[in-house]
Amino acid sequence: MSGSVRALAAAVLAVAGLSGVSGCATPDAPREPRTGTVLTVTRVSPLDAKLSWHGKAPGAAGRIVEFATEPRGPWTILTYAPLSQTTYQHPDLLPETHFYYRLRPYYGPASRPVDVTLPKGSFTKAEQRAEHDWAPPRTIRRAGVRTGPARRPAATPTDLRAKIMHANGIRFTWTDHAEGERGYLLEDRPRGGGSFRPVAVLDPDINSFGLITLPNEKRASYRVRPVTYGERSNIARLTTGERPAGRG
Repeated sequence: MSGSVRALAAAVLAVAGLSGVSGCATPDAPREPRTGTVLTVTRVSPLDAKLSWHGKAPGAAGRIVEFATEPRGPWTILTYAPLSQTTYQHPDLLPETHFYYRLRPYYGPASRPVDVTLPKGSFTKAEQRAEHDWAPPRTIRRAGVRTGPARRPAATPTDLRAKIMHANGIRFTWTDHAEGERGYLLEDRPRGGGSFRPVAVLDPDINSFGLITLPNEKRASYRVRPVTYGERSNIARLTTGERPAGRG
């Protein structure tokens, strides 16, 4: 699952553009365990869906919002929602298509943040052509590192370092202390921003990754966290309507 949330978001938009949605919550949706989060979905227009949920997820770092066009998946992540978020709009769906939605809380202790100030300048053509062999996710083996279950404080990543590679590139390394994590999140908070948000989703045991930054990330704080998932919500289903005249 290596790759950035930004790349994932682009893929999601592409999928959403190929499919469509409609409907209300589902009498014939597959039976799923009822947990702490109860999800409903409504059609706010023939091709636009609104998700709403309530419930508690004590200790969670946030919730993952996912959708599929088959009742058992494959599931695609739409967003990583903070715990305070209780709604999500999924627009521009394929007409006359079934859509299935679910939420999963995610857990894991975040590292101490590091602040990064990048040199001025944009992502130049020369930088785009350059080799970025420092960027792909990788595991740097380290002996004698103490580990703990991914939800526990003992799993908190340590020694997070940020090396500036050029005006728009940062290589992050850290010490992995987690056992049983489902992956890692790299999170950032641009200067003046409100809260940290995931910017990259990485495989388990990764402890080196290079990020190509956005223009608003010239000055930002970064941190990493191992993640595990909690119980998923019920599955809510919606069927999109016909494409309205004039809406391409």
